[in-house]
Amino acid sequence: MTDTLFLQPDALSANAFSLLCEQSLTLSDYPLAAEAEKNVLIYHNAALLEPVQSDKIAVLSELHRALSTGPGVLVIKGAYPDSEVIERHNRVFDAIFQQEAARGNAGDHFSAAGNNGRIWNSLQKTAEQDAGSFIEYYSNPTLALVSEAWLGPWYQMTAQVNVVRPGGKAQQPHRDYHLGFQENRDVQRFPLPLQLLSQYLTLQGAVAHSAMPLESGPTQLLPFSQQYPGGYLAWRQPEFIDYFRQHAVQLPLAQGDALFFNPALFHAAGNNVTRDHVRIANLLQVSSAFGKPMETVNRLRLLQLIYPALRQRYQNEQLHGAELAALVAAAADGYSFPTNLDSDPPLAGLAPQTQQQLLLHALQEDWNAEYFNQQLERQQRLRSA
Repeated sequence: MTDTLFLQPDALSANAFSLLCEQSLTLSDYPLAAEAEKNVLIYHNAALLEPVQSDKIAVLSELHRALSTGPGVLVIKGAYPDSEVIERHNRVFDAIFQQEAARGNAGDHFSAAGNNGRIWNSLQKTAEQDAGSFIEYYSNPTLALVSEAWLGPWYQMTAQVNVVRPGGKAQQPHRDYHLGFQENRDVQRFPLPLQLLSQYLTLQGAVAHSAMPLESGPTQLLPFSQQYPGGYLAWRQPEFIDYFRQHAVQLPLAQGDALFFNPALFHAAGNNVTRDHVRIANLLQVSSAFGKPMETVNRLRLLQLIYPALRQRYQNEQLHGAELAALVAAAADGYSFPTNLDSDPPLAGLAPQTQQQLLLHALQEDWNAEYFNQQLERQQRLRSA
């Protein structure tokens, strides 16, 4: 499979996937870990931070290996040793939920209405609500340590709150951002080295803001599954879903514990089968500094300038096929993110409409320049925080 630069679904192998996932963790390879449970590395916060003072490189190296060539997932017990920091931030979350409910924002995420609560961009919203709580929360050195271990310096933090109430249903197993949010038809357009690279651009984390006993549905995890090269195409395939359901593991978390995993790890939120326990997590998505272009381009202005001439050429069939696709790729933004998921939610699939899609739609529907400009500006407003 690895000699195929542009991987196709028929090249996927559930047997090869299972061989990777059935590896056993060797705890002695990770001397800073306290234990391993169900092939998940368990670290104790104080014991992890102490050696940073004498040999930070060794700590960073071990954490990176754990997330890459190791099981791809680790838990840090007591990542927030002061429970009041968590409780104060929970009160901030509650205030935001009340404000958004009053505006009619249910905040659900890939779930039936009422099962889940979601605060998009909780990073910015908590700073707006309570600067002191924001400072207490994000001055946590453990978050910084794991982020630097995976991404290096200059990373950017984002966060989203997820609340799963009793009766909340499990997710389908999946991989995460970037390519985990794209349809297979788009994923297979990326050469396999880029698919492998994408996992190194993001770190996934979750801080437990409530206790998470097993019956409350903490994240289901499939250790070592991040090592399968074709996983971004595989996670929707029935045989891979079946394997996940038979072999995924879950660990209970205490309030203040943190879970970190490679975004290519197969995972899924579990069922909350309790009668009265609400599961609360602050989901962290930390991005590499390298996911940025060299120059700032005002693409909205650029498109407004070229649209009348482009429309005329399109109507006259002077620009079509490969030439049109090349022009659209050069002029417009083809990626859905970053965006404001409160105002610009996915309407189909997992990703909102892109600037390129809007431009092509305008040409196909023969919008006049004034209407196109209005819709382009509306899209930009929806994407702004």
